[in-house]
Amino acid sequence: MTCAGFFRPGGHSFGVWVVLVAMILFGLLRYENFGGAYNISSFLNYNAMFIVISVGMCFVILTGGIDLSVGSVAAFTSVVAAYLSPYGIQVALPGAVMAGLAIGGLNAVFVVLMRIPPFIATLATMLGAKGGALVISGAQTISIDWELNFTKLGMEKAFNLLPWTIVITAVVVVGLWIVLERTSLGRTVLAIGGGEDASTMMGLNVNRAKIFVYVLSGGCGGMAGVFLASGFGAGQPLEGVGWELSAIASVVVGGTLLTGGMGSVGATVAGALLLGLVFNILNFENGRGVISLSAYWQMVIRGGFLFVVILLQSHLARRSKGATQ
Repeated sequence: MTCAGFFRPGGHSFGVWVVLVAMILFGLLRYENFGGAYNISSFLNYNAMFIVISVGMCFVILTGGIDLSVGSVAAFTSVVAAYLSPYGIQVALPGAVMAGLAIGGLNAVFVVLMRIPPFIATLATMLGAKGGALVISGAQTISIDWELNFTKLGMEKAFNLLPWTIVITAVVVVGLWIVLERTSLGRTVLAIGGGEDASTMMGLNVNRAKIFVYVLSGGCGGMAGVFLASGFGAGQPLEGVGWELSAIASVVVGGTLLTGGMGSVGATVAGALLLGLVFNILNFENGRGVISLSAYWQMVIRGGFLFVVILLQSHLARRSKGATQ
């Protein structure tokens, strides 16, 4: 029941850093504007949504659970943020995040208090959140006035350096890394994944930790919804489909065990960046005119790439285990 440090290349997380660095070097060498400020800023700004929900998912999976609702939560909270946007970002941002926290709290009630398996519980809230987004929006995008300060979150840069979404995501990631690495709550989360019954016998507050991770995941979904609405200038009730799978893939690629007990916030971020980088590189390749791949074929390639990375992760983990024996 250990957790690799943020940039500490060890165990199951080593492979994702190797592949990520290799992909970045490949892009820098092959494409002229790959390392340009515009591409880097656009790439990070768009993928901030997926990074946020992935780190939330990481905590849930570390306990041996799962959260299938995060994509629908993001869609629902983007609509909430759009409706609240006339009152300014100071209302829309916390309001949408609180809506996500509330759905995460509902997941916690189902899983922790009612003892419903996480897969079933979060599947129910996934459907409920998606249906709620469609009902309150009338299955239509909810436009946001571009003159409102809410859109500045997704469109403008903090101190003329980085988009606000990247700054907020960095704060969230660092904060959650500290929680996992440096607090008793983080150690409890890891212990639960290693063995929930044993953790209870050790006197750890298992229920508190499990409630925390599901509420956290809902809040991260809410923040992703805020990014979605502010970045696209509208609440998007039809978005979020498959986002939960992307988040799970990022966590797994980052070396976190699906059974829980071992994982890393930093490697999860690397996993999310790696999956986003695949699309980025394919778009550059399409731009060269050598090949022309539709979005559907890009998804097929992304799935195959994910499989290759997981195989690499397994190989490196076996080598690491053999070297220590």
